[in-house]
Amino acid sequence: MSPATQSAPNLLRPEVRAAAEVPAAVEHREERLSPRERLEALLDPGTLQPLRARVLSRRMGERARPGDGVLTAHGRVNGRPVYCYAQDGSFAGGSLGEAHAESIVEVLRLAGRARVPVIGFIESAGARMQEGLAALSGYGAIFREHVMLSGLVPQISILCGPSAGGACYGPALTDFVIMTAEAAMFLTGPAVVAEVTGEQIDTFALGGQRVHERNGVCHLTAPSARAAAGLARELLDHLPQHREAPAPLRAAAPPSPGSPGATVPSEQRKVYDVRRAISSIVDSGKMLEISPKFARNVVCALARIEGRPVGVLANQPRHLGGVLDVDSAQKAARFVRTCNAFGLPLVVLVDTPGFLPGSGQEREGVIRHGAKLVHAFAECTVPSVTVVLRKAFGGAFIAMNSKALGADHVFAWHGAELGVMGAGQAVGILNRRQIEAAPDGPAERSRLADAYAEEHLHVESAGAEGFIDEVIEPEQTRQRIAATLEMLRDVQVPAAPIRNIPL
Repeated sequence: MSPATQSAPNLLRPEVRAAAEVPAAVEHREERLSPRERLEALLDPGTLQPLRARVLSRRMGERARPGDGVLTAHGRVNGRPVYCYAQDGSFAGGSLGEAHAESIVEVLRLAGRARVPVIGFIESAGARMQEGLAALSGYGAIFREHVMLSGLVPQISILCGPSAGGACYGPALTDFVIMTAEAAMFLTGPAVVAEVTGEQIDTFALGGQRVHERNGVCHLTAPSARAAAGLARELLDHLPQHREAPAPLRAAAPPSPGSPGATVPSEQRKVYDVRRAISSIVDSGKMLEISPKFARNVVCALARIEGRPVGVLANQPRHLGGVLDVDSAQKAARFVRTCNAFGLPLVVLVDTPGFLPGSGQEREGVIRHGAKLVHAFAECTVPSVTVVLRKAFGGAFIAMNSKALGADHVFAWHGAELGVMGAGQAVGILNRRQIEAAPDGPAERSRLADAYAEEHLHVESAGAEGFIDEVIEPEQTRQRIAATLEMLRDVQVPAAPIRNIPL
């Protein structure tokens, strides 16, 4: 650890000192990059243009350093202009002072004026103690700029080191958070946790990559800052410059070989990985999955169909049978809002038995969180296509972008079942006494379930009543989705930004 880093904790409040201390075992996984090197890894070669690189803290005296611990700049990513910044963890632990905050506010303001994406490399021990309220107010100004940019231009945060207090709220207000193996984020560090609660925990167990990729705070992870910069470039390749601009188009490419139907078992209860079905629909079979380790019963991914970026949302039968619950509803709702904010059409693949029942889910507010998903789809203005693969029951049938909520087209595969609930559960309620009185209860239940499914769940009935637009074969799925999106290509979205709020 450099002398500058070793002296950093002396400049900080005791409760954030841990955020400035990177264990040697973590620090040496790769050569730690300087702020300039991080930005150069993000930007096209030779395009880095620094801003405010000479600004000095008015409060640090002899310890002041040009830039005050942050490098702000503009440059290009795949030829597209962006604004960016990188905090310097080697100076005062990357802590935020007044001049430091003013530089970040300025680059966010300029990104809004230019209507271009903004990417920040975060490594900060929080507000600088000796700058007091000026530092805290600096965070307030940064937060406000993030909110003003929300839904207007893409915002990406890359966590490259321990970050505490206010340094966590800024990333949480952006559209995507990427964490490296060296990163950790927490409102109060291990020392404060130990003092207040008695719990002994280290920096990375408290707020490291593994913690936040499972709780939904972090959307993507990378082993290093260079790899994270590559992920940010890939993300931007799916996103527009600003809300009213088109997302970048690429040459169309065929999907993975094989029909989607070959990836999905016909048996309603048989487990499969819906990502294989997605790969058989999207260009080159490639997708960038968002929050893959959080709420794994739903898959959210960015992909392309016929060269056009789309957002794909799908139930995942491989986990919890594809039910919707508190976490998956929140994850899906935020993804829908993100796609809606930036004009990405939505492709929704449905295979769910409904919302997860139980007192635990009710205590955790599944009604409130499920309503977030309903609200997200109901307010959606981008083109959206839904395909029911095997089943869609109960409230989940409505919540997963039904016609009633505003889906432009809803298709269903032959053999799909749609209704209030599965046949077995339905007859268990409607015909309980008859089943109990039968000489062979299980056989009677099976007979009644088959009759109920034929009368109430058959896909043809849903088509006849207009709840779906067409019954299709699995191999038609990509073609029907692509044709629908082409027809809706020129749909006008509202000019006013749709704020992409944290959920």
